[in-house]
Amino acid sequence: MQGMTITEMLGQSGLLTLLGMCVVFGFIIILIICMKLLHGFVHLCKLDREAPAAAPVTSTAPKTDDGAVVAAIAAAIREKESV
Repeated sequence: MQGMTITEMLGQSGLLTLLGMCVVFGFIIILIICMKLLHGFVHLCKLDREAPAAAPVTSTAPKTDDGAVVAAIAAAIREKESV
């Protein structure tokens, strides 16, 4: 029993490569078509409406002086560094 020649092996590997690429690109094309159909279905059923915007969140915490906060943080850092 004689093995395949280099030429036959290269031809078969090229054919297998092309077949694999065709399968992958075919699947991608089918996926794109399905996504377009799904987009059309969602648009047709009016499921693509945006949710109503939530009311703006207002803080109920009392307003503080930013300078006092910065001073407290600086004092805490100095205290930590001196230990």
